[in-house]
Parts: sequence; C-alpha cells; structure tokens
Amino acid sequence: MSQNNFNIDKLVKEVRILKIYAVSLTVVCILFFILAFKMQSSHEKFKEIDVERINIVEKDGTLKMVISNKERQHPGMANHKEMKPREREAGMIFFNSLGDECGGLVYDGNEKGSGMVYSVDQRSTDQVMQLQYSEGTGSDKKRVYGLKLWDRPDDFPLEAVMKFDDSLKKLNDPVASKKAYAKLREEGKFGSERFFAGKTSNGDVGVFIRDTKGKVRLRLYVDKNNQTHIENLDENGNPVK
Repeated sequence: MSQNNFNIDKLVKEVRILKIYAVSLTVVCILFFILAFKMQSSHEKFKEIDVERINIVEKDGTLKMVISNKERQHPGMANHKEMKPREREAGMIFFNSLGDECGGLVYDGNEKGSGMVYSVDQRSTDQVMQLQYSEGTGSDKKRVYGLKLWDRPDDFPLEAVMKFDDSLKKLNDPVASKKAYAKLREEGKFGSERFFAGKTSNGDVGVFIRDTKGKVRLRLYVDKNNQTHIENLDENGNPVK
C-alpha cells in the first residue's frame, strides 16, 4: 500500500511539473509572437547614423534608389543589367521599375574645383535635362551654372550605346573607333544639346538655343559689361540680318 502511495505521489509531481512546463512554454510563445509583431509593425528611430551606402528597394527587391559615397557609388543599370564599374561622385541615383537608371544627383568639391548636377534621364537612355553648377580654381576659375536640355533618339538606347562601345574596344583600333563615333555623332545617335539657360564660362547670362545638330542658332544674353544681345545665327554660326 505504501508503494502504491509512493507511485501516486510521484505521478502527481510529474503532472505538476508538466503543467508548469506547459504554462511556461505558452507564456514564452505568446511573448515571442508579441515581440515579432511589434518588430514588424514598428519603425526604428535613430538620432544619427554613419553609413557608406543605402539601397532603397521595393518588397520584391527591385532597386529604386541608391544613396552612396563616391567609393561605393552604383555604376548604373540598363534593362536590369548593371553597367561596368566606373568612377562616379557621391550622391543619389534613381532607378525605375524597368531596371533602368532614370536620373540622379551627384556633387563634389576639392582643390581642383566644385560642382553639383541633378539629372533627369530619358526612358532607356541618357540625360535629357540637367540642373548643373561647376567651377574651377586658381587661374582656371570658370564658373558655369544653369539649366541644360538635350534631344535623344528613340532608336539608339543606352544598352545599344554600351554594346557599340564594347565592340569598338575589342577592335583595338583607335582610328577606326574615332571614325565610327564621328559617324554616329553626325547621325545624332548620341543626342544633341538643344537649350541652355544660365551663366556661361565667359560671364554671359542668358538663353542659348541650338538646332537639331547641336549648333547655336539663337542667343539672348547680357554680357559681363552689362550689354544686351539678341543674335540670330545660321547653321554655320554667321549672323542672320
């Protein structure tokens, strides 16, 4: 009888331990789920953070923007393909849902000069609008700033430009490469500058409009001596009366 009592007491103790274990495990699970939910629904706040690069992405991982220093700056993308490594200044680079770079803001300033450029890219190709500023130092302190516009062809996207450039490098023929670039430039495949409003390096402030070949045809400006000018030019740069 005493043996039976011993077994019953032992069983009661084991049941009690199991109950305590079950309750403890339940509490731990509840706390875990509460903490996990809180982490997902809350926003982290920082008073200050030092970082070399930040990638802004969509939920599916699609890259939308890169904020970076110079060393870790993104080289750019075309049709979801990353371009070859190249030197780019610190700033922000924007990407669209097609996987193309579509603009950005870069800047710098050192012993050689200073500058800042905000670019807006045409779909699948290079910039068509820039708000820019640059100046040198010392004897070459030429200061230029203003708004610049370009025309870009639809039939020669940035990906085609990259393939063309790669094919010429494989030829390893500088003379042939120069002729090929000149031909495409004459055909307008690389685009052409059409408009500038701002201050030029010689101190003129005004509006300068170019034709489809990139030649200045109309100038309205005030020079550094405060003299006003309205100049209508032909395709050779000669004044038209």
